[in-house]
Amino acid sequence: MKLNKYIDHTLLKPEATATDIEKLCLEAKQYEFASVCVNPTYVSLAYELLQDTNVNVCVVVGFPLGANITETKIMEITNALHDGASEIDMVMNISQFKSNNYDLVADEMRACKKAAGEAVVKVIIETCLLSDTEIIKACQLAEQAGIDFVKTSTGFSKAGATTGNVKLMKETVGQRLQVKAAGGIRSKANVLAMIEAGATRIGTSGGILFSVARLLKRTEFWPISV
Repeated sequence: MKLNKYIDHTLLKPEATATDIEKLCLEAKQYEFASVCVNPTYVSLAYELLQDTNVNVCVVVGFPLGANITETKIMEITNALHDGASEIDMVMNISQFKSNNYDLVADEMRACKKAAGEAVVKVIIETCLLSDTEIIKACQLAEQAGIDFVKTSTGFSKAGATTGNVKLMKETVGQRLQVKAAGGIRSKANVLAMIEAGATRIGTSGGILFSVARLLKRTEFWPISV
């Protein structure tokens, strides 16, 4: 499998401009990344720029804290789908999860997946805030709710993805769900380590800056078993 298809080319900084998003989309188109990942305000622009390509538009929902009420997250999803998104990266309600309100968390995941329809839904569990036991529990809730991916991090908390957490998540969900690693992944070595640990998608803002981009230009790819 070509490495570029693992990459969700990401720009979520609050100061990102429309010009920055246009650049992101042109880069994703050039390198044929799996998707661009943007904030809700730029979904329609990204879709307009990428609608004739194989690059998906991914939107973040409940970002970055996950503390929105379920109805707000559903509205975000509905609006994003209308604007052209085909992938949803939703932040789990971390506060309610840490309060052991597991039924609420699972019900919200289930409701958001239903609202998303055929769109791919990835739930961000923010691993840096969870113990290993909690990571396992969050993954189990996501599986029960019919989620497609569990994702490590927003990139806006204490830390990002680690290979240990990715491996634990993959061991928990097996082949039933996929795992997305995100947050602090900025080198070829990081990318390969995350894939080796079990990630099938990599969220990064550095897809052009680090060596992956240079390798793509030389059409050098790694066959990875997942």
